[in-house]
Amino acid sequence: MKLIIPLAGFGSRLRPHTYSRPKALLNTAGQPVLGHVLNMFKDLDIEEFIFIIGYMGDQIQSYITSTYPNIKAQFVEQKHLNGQSPAILLAKNFINGPVLIGFADTLVKTDLTQLQDANQDAITWVKEVKDPRRFGVAITDKTGNVTQIIEKPSTMEHKLAIVGFYFLRDGQSLMDAIETQVNNNIETKGEYYLADAIQILLKNGLKMTTYEVDVWLDCGKPDSLLLTNKYLLNNGHDTSHMFRSNEYTIVPPVNIHPSTTITNSVVGPYATIGANCKINSSIIKNTIIEENSTIENSLISQSLIGQHTIVKNQAKSLIIGDQSIVTS
Repeated sequence: MKLIIPLAGFGSRLRPHTYSRPKALLNTAGQPVLGHVLNMFKDLDIEEFIFIIGYMGDQIQSYITSTYPNIKAQFVEQKHLNGQSPAILLAKNFINGPVLIGFADTLVKTDLTQLQDANQDAITWVKEVKDPRRFGVAITDKTGNVTQIIEKPSTMEHKLAIVGFYFLRDGQSLMDAIETQVNNNIETKGEYYLADAIQILLKNGLKMTTYEVDVWLDCGKPDSLLLTNKYLLNNGHDTSHMFRSNEYTIVPPVNIHPSTTITNSVVGPYATIGANCKINSSIIKNTIIEENSTIENSLISQSLIGQHTIVKNQAKSLIIGDQSIVTS
């Protein structure tokens, strides 16, 4: 089985951070989002990882080759950002059997090892939501088979949202469907969505079932990234036990790199602080601070603070990118 991970987007909803880094490399709970994504597949027998890169893709490639030197990886550049389907199609020459597709701004909690013994032709992972209109949704019959997939429905009728993971036993059939989709200009709101390519396969007789995930986390916007950070800190990524000192107070859960220096401060709950940071005379909670940043005399909450950044004398929520200075 091969795994395709599209990563070429600009990440515009996470600016200014994504002016200098791809969104998949933003820190949450102690490691890049992409690291958490790859950890979801660690118990699967993945023959090859195919990363569809674009905007600042060299950073993605450098991270993968240095952090995961033992995986077999291909990096394919998407030069024209015209949708999910064309991104997947770029992997066509590497696909000759089963394929799993996962989007890099999505984390789920589910038992993916069930794929090892799965006998279905295709699977999509879903989660029931209150408002499905900004997602793709799966419509199923009484036997549980998917009869239709609708991208961004206009009504609230169907609420099984597709979380961004697909499995197809015949990966080349998906590539053929995408080519049909593109050749016939089958778009939704001006983009080639993968859901529309899957719909072509369903019309041609594909048998697809759904697996419901326990937890679905989004890393595509500042507020959702902070919520994901909060969940991860509550579920296995708390390092507060490593920090004991009379110079500061730690309120768990937190994830603090051991190279960070903290004096006369309160850190937590739900704070992630990267390597080589300096925190002095400050209170920090529900915040992600990237590496090599300095926070002094500040009360920081509900914030995303980039790398190599200086914040002094502030008492507010901040969304600031790399190499910024905010003082008063």
